[in-house]
Amino acid sequence: MAMDPAIKPATRSFEDATPLLAVPEELRREAEKKGYLFFKHFFTREEVIDLRGQMLNVLQEEGLLDDEAPLLDGIGNQPIIDQMTVEELNWNGIGTTQQVYHKVQKLESFHAVAHHPKLLGLFDTLFGERTFPHPRNIARIMLPSDKLNVTPPHQDFLHIQGSYTTWTCWAPIGDVPKALGGLSVLEGSHDTGLLGVTANPGAGGLESILCGLGYEWAETDYEAGDILIFHSLTVHKALANTIPGRVRLSLDLRFQPATQPIENASLLPHGPFEWDELYEGWTREDLQYYWKKEQFTFLPFNEEIRWQKDKIC
Repeated sequence: MAMDPAIKPATRSFEDATPLLAVPEELRREAEKKGYLFFKHFFTREEVIDLRGQMLNVLQEEGLLDDEAPLLDGIGNQPIIDQMTVEELNWNGIGTTQQVYHKVQKLESFHAVAHHPKLLGLFDTLFGERTFPHPRNIARIMLPSDKLNVTPPHQDFLHIQGSYTTWTCWAPIGDVPKALGGLSVLEGSHDTGLLGVTANPGAGGLESILCGLGYEWAETDYEAGDILIFHSLTVHKALANTIPGRVRLSLDLRFQPATQPIENASLLPHGPFEWDELYEGWTREDLQYYWKKEQFTFLPFNEEIRWQKDKIC
């Protein structure tokens, strides 16, 4: 029997697309060819480590970090984590409890990343027009536990919908070598269109069926400040965390051309929260309800494209 395409080892490494920022035509051509772009040290290390400290502070307040280890090392309080249930650890696919996630979602600095001028400038260049950053920002706070379900190969469009031209920015919040569970991309897979799916217990609940596709997986050891951006149809997956005791932190941020249609849920918080409550104590008004000045065409969410079928390779 042939190897399941979802678990084939990576044969490609990311190439740094930073030089292409000065040549927009080449940047767009490379993005169209691969379905993703990787940028080394896009943010300063200091910017990323500052946010890392704030996110790890939340875990520390909840007793989920080892008090004997330096905060920025992100070492879990394993006896407490081991007592957590499968349901707690896999809530909403973010790797930690709803209580922890609520506190992270309230961090103004977390949401401010999507409005970083350098990041918006990158997408303006890619799209050739003004970028709209989705407010539905996602944090992954993956505690070290065998009970965690690893995110399977999938296409983001199934969950975002709206415009196919929506791109995701995946940013590690700290150094994330492959062994800690970074992101792997199926290079060129956006050209396949929307794939069929089957059920999977990992984040999102759906796994793309990759049978018969000849694409190759690409990945890297990430450092703080690196970013990976990819098209809504590009297949990607998380690698398993094989480093005992280490928490893995990352962000999923979404961007689209401002003139493109959108699905309404992309304007809601990620999680059962309300914007008014999350905004308490914020100082930057430009980060709050900024989408209300847009003139969007809204597309309804289509459940029919999320149908399940057996995975037979």
